[in-house]
This record gives sequence, C-alpha cells and structure tokens, in this order.
Amino acid sequence: MQAIKNVARSLLSTWQPILITPVAGLKIFPSPIKFGNIEYPERSRLKVVDKVPQFPAGMRPPKMQKRLRYMRGPEEIQNFLMYRQFGIIAICGGRLKYGHFEMIRLTIGRKLDQSRMFAIWRVDPPWQPLTKRGLGHRMGGGKGSIDHYVTPVKAGRVIIEIGGHCEFFEVEKILTQVANQLPFKAKAISQEIMDKDAAKQKWLEENNQHLWNWKYMIQNNMLGCHKWISPVDKQWFNKYL
Repeated sequence: MQAIKNVARSLLSTWQPILITPVAGLKIFPSPIKFGNIEYPERSRLKVVDKVPQFPAGMRPPKMQKRLRYMRGPEEIQNFLMYRQFGIIAICGGRLKYGHFEMIRLTIGRKLDQSRMFAIWRVDPPWQPLTKRGLGHRMGGGKGSIDHYVTPVKAGRVIIEIGGHCEFFEVEKILTQVANQLPFKAKAISQEIMDKDAAKQKWLEENNQHLWNWKYMIQNNMLGCHKWISPVDKQWFNKYL
C-alpha cells in the first residue's frame, strides 16, 4: 500500500525526472604528427646576455654615432629558421635593449616545456653604445658619456627560434605575447607560414598587371619625384623606412 502511494505521489508531482538515453558514439581523432629526428642544441634554455660588452683590460669603451643604416632595409643574412620550426621575426627595424632580452628570456623560460622543447637566440647581445647627456647640461664639450648598449635589428630578422617535439599551436600564444612586447612590430611564425608568404609574394610579382607601382614611378622619375623623395626610397621603393 505504501509503495502504491509513493508511485502515485511521484506521478502527480510537478517535478519530472530528466530522462537520459545512453548512446554509443564513435569519435575519430587525427593521428599524432611524426616529428622524426629533431636535432637539439647543447642548451635548451636561453642564455643570459651581457648588459655591457666585455673589453680588454686598459681599453676605453669606444663611442659610436647613431648609424641608423643598421636598422634600415631588409635583413639579408639572418632571415631564415635554422631548425625550420618556429620563431619570432621582426616586421620593421628597431633596437633591442638589455631589458628586452631579459623579458624574452624570462617569459620563454617560464612557459616553455624544457623536457621536449628548446629555444635559441638569433640576435647578438647588446653591442652598439648610445650616449646621453645629463639633465640640464649645456651643449658643447664633446660627445656625452655612454648610457646603455643596444642591438640594432632590421626588418625580416629572426629574433629567437623555438623547436623540439611540439606543434605551432602549443607555442603560438607564447611567441605572440613576446612579439607584442618588443619595441618594434614583430610576429610569431613557423616554417610553413614563411613558405606560404614567400610563395604569395612571388605570385603577386608575377601576376601583377598594374604598372603604376612604386618601383616603376621612382625608376622613371615620375613628376620629378627624385627631387623630394628620400634616398632610402630610391633603393627600397617605399618598402622599408
């Protein structure tokens, strides 16, 4: 009798139990990538760079002019990935200070899995001296004292390189975070992205039907542009600063 009352109470109540029908499904996951034989460097972590270059004993640190040509134009040597995996590439020219090197090293060191990944520098430690005068000093009296050292970088230069048993989606967020904190425009890249960009640029140059481009106008001195354009534009045709 009590069982009948319980059944009737459950049928007449406003609360209805949720009915779940178990179904057996089939999930197909992509097969893991075969990395093959990956060459690892001797050190998997980024090295600590010197804040000031080491000079021989008794040698006065030399001073230097601005030499903006070290940042202008494209990079023609260090513009490829040695391990053909991932890295950060500069989009335009700029200068790296010691603080930027430390920011890159600490960020990569905290978030990179050292057991199966590695990172290497592709730029030299700070070597170019920059001078600065104290606040309120008079002009004249020779060149100011050395304030700090920097590393000039051209467009297309590879800053750091990451590799190992990993895929691009694992390191893309880390590389993008570092690239956004650099003093110049930079982006995270992979070897596949570099190949696609090179193929796209080649296709655009071969299939371009518009003759009025910067190269044509500058080479033919259209509207007397040689009188007012920059000498850098005559060499790089408005592609680089």
